[in-house]
Amino acid sequence: MIVLYRIDERLIHGQVVVGWGTHLHPQRIVVVDDELASSDWEQELYTLGLPPDLASDFLSIEDARAQLQAWRGSEERIIVMTRDIGSMQRLATGGVMRDEEVNLGGIHHAPGRRPVLPYLYLNAEDFTLLHDLAAEGVIVSARDLPGSRRVDAEQLEPVERRA
Repeated sequence: MIVLYRIDERLIHGQVVVGWGTHLHPQRIVVVDDELASSDWEQELYTLGLPPDLASDFLSIEDARAQLQAWRGSEERIIVMTRDIGSMQRLATGGVMRDEEVNLGGIHHAPGRRPVLPYLYLNAEDFTLLHDLAAEGVIVSARDLPGSRRVDAEQLEPVERRA
């Protein structure tokens, strides 16, 4: 079963392995990323800090889309991750993730991005992609760690636009 869909630029790191891992007890992390799917040396870097009982896979978006149904029916506890909103939106295209919840966990400062939460910086394109993801029937919320406050996507807006 898929226990978490997460968007996080850093992909596999301490917040995921320790924070979410302790809370959700995953047995596998699947990174969905077209570039990483074909880069063995980068995959090795991401998996260096994984405990031996936590498996990992790196798949293209197309290959992951073909596996979604099997993962949902699996007894294995799985975290599915992308590094950006666009990849998750492409994964969800066609309503294949309808009624699933996606966690925005870490998109950091970059030119053109504005602060939305301490761990979340978004630009206009990101907001469009979040809207597109919601239009696919996906529930989107932000939370960096399981014990943190959950913020629904509808509540997200750049800091300077808040009243």
